[in-house]
Amino acid sequence: MAEIEQTQLPGVGVRYEFTTADGLRIGVVHHRAGRRELFVCTPEDPDSAIVTLDLSDDEVHDLVDVLGGSRVVENLSHLQQQIEGLAIDWITVDPDSAFTGRTIGDARLRTQTGASVVAVIRDGTSTPAPGPETEFRGGDVLVVVGTAKGLEAVVEILRPL
Repeated sequence: MAEIEQTQLPGVGVRYEFTTADGLRIGVVHHRAGRRELFVCTPEDPDSAIVTLDLSDDEVHDLVDVLGGSRVVENLSHLQQQIEGLAIDWITVDPDSAFTGRTIGDARLRTQTGASVVAVIRDGTSTPAPGPETEFRGGDVLVVVGTAKGLEAVVEILRPL
């Protein structure tokens, strides 16, 4: 399984990308306004996209289905659209975060931001409803639910030192 890199793009959103076995860089930019941009870069120039596609929400769902994605993602997205102000994000814990090796309880994310960690994905295994004793590890992907402002605050709290 390829490692997915996450890069915050201030004022834009978040870029997720990985490298295929053939050396292609494939990624998606999740714009804060909700737009998603899929791109593919060659091994020779990882900064220059050979393909860029703007995808609508329906197209994103279709692509996920074609690739064998989980209906859970679709259901969460639908739920997010039904509850005004609800935001859901997948946040990767940086190995250099002040909370790497510490617990969810230590981070006090819910208390400080109003956002809740509803699952932790580690090494391809999901732990739903993690307790306050769950330790963060570098590379963990947290499924976090809250307001958009709360999610931004979680990212800030977990940022690298």
